[in-house]
Amino acid sequence: MPNNADLLSRRTAAVARGVATATPVFADRAENSELFDVEGKRYIDFAGGIAVLNTGHRHPKVVAAVEAQLARFTHTAFQVSAYEPYIELAERLNDLAPISGPTKSILFTTGAEATENAVKLARAATGRSAVIAFTGGFHGRTMLTMGLTGKVLPYKHKFGPMPGGIFHVPFPIASHGVSVDDTLKALEFTFRADVGPKDVAAIIIEPVQGEGGFHQAPAELMQALRRICDENGIMLISDEVQAGFARTGKMFGVEHYDIEPDLIAVAKSLAGGLPLSGVIGKADVMDAADPGGLGGTYAGSPLACAAALAVLDVIKEENLLERANTIGDRIKARLHETSKRNDTLPISAIRGPGAMVGFDIVKSAGSDEPDADATKRVTAAALEKGLILLSCGVHGNTIRVLVPLTVSDDVLEEGLDILDASLTDARQ
Repeated sequence: MPNNADLLSRRTAAVARGVATATPVFADRAENSELFDVEGKRYIDFAGGIAVLNTGHRHPKVVAAVEAQLARFTHTAFQVSAYEPYIELAERLNDLAPISGPTKSILFTTGAEATENAVKLARAATGRSAVIAFTGGFHGRTMLTMGLTGKVLPYKHKFGPMPGGIFHVPFPIASHGVSVDDTLKALEFTFRADVGPKDVAAIIIEPVQGEGGFHQAPAELMQALRRICDENGIMLISDEVQAGFARTGKMFGVEHYDIEPDLIAVAKSLAGGLPLSGVIGKADVMDAADPGGLGGTYAGSPLACAAALAVLDVIKEENLLERANTIGDRIKARLHETSKRNDTLPISAIRGPGAMVGFDIVKSAGSDEPDADATKRVTAAALEKGLILLSCGVHGNTIRVLVPLTVSDDVLEEGLDILDASLTDARQ
């Protein structure tokens, strides 16, 4: 078994080979909202594995469920031999989905598989091919999901050409000078100039953009999209890969609106750290694909299904929907206090439902001018102090907070203290 010196040597070699990581941390072990590197340094995790760990690192109930399944079997491929954890999880997801009428679910492995297969289902159900997506949206790194993603760098650069039949309209963000009216006008222009609405299979949207900067879709937009989809036979896909499973204070981010999607793509925190994704949707839409048209060798891994069932139990038993709102309120209150000071970097646009919190670092107080360089200094200063923190956004100046919802109050406050100190130290 390798010792710490071996691991440190491997880390150095990995960095020398240009292995891409967001931080130079080489993880050794983790528990709940804390991570320890091979040198024994402790970090508070405000990244949550990029929204994968709503129930924290190694939640005891999740670990126990995986161990119990491991003692039975690890893999058969569901399309070869069905198994109970897959069926039970699909049934629970059907019950949880904010979709009236009969629903069905199918499981995959990654978030990109979920969004890509949601589009495939929409195409099969409508007999159409075009898809409308939004600037700033992130839907994955496969060819189709790269095409759906509304950001060139780093996701599309060097990988073109992108698939055809995908059209982007601007996502409404007030600080970027884009209103809901602007978005709807752009959509109308797209229908007139590029693709008729009767040729569009789906509109896909994140209820809260993840990589795009933690911007929540306005209710006015979501209601308008539902109306446009209903009028034109278009499927509305809610991409919940990052916003789902209690992160926003609701089980699904789309529940913040008085609408129902036709399809929901899920992944990340569904299985507490194990790779699992899925699509939940109206039964008639889910039945549109031919048998064998959807799936994958590792899709719906029994180990991941067992973990996911435990995750759903934890969300309910530990009241994580309510906890997300409590955590989010506390984070935003601290940030608002910080924003009033003059000894820190200027910050603005503190936002986000539940514990999906983001804010922007700007060049001067009261402005919207992004400062990506200062943002990098903040994440570096935080890491040095023992806080794992990630940036995002189309201008690279958004700090996002994805702390596990199981974090203790003391550790949360400690992390916020470090964030505050980092905003001070990064000021030049």
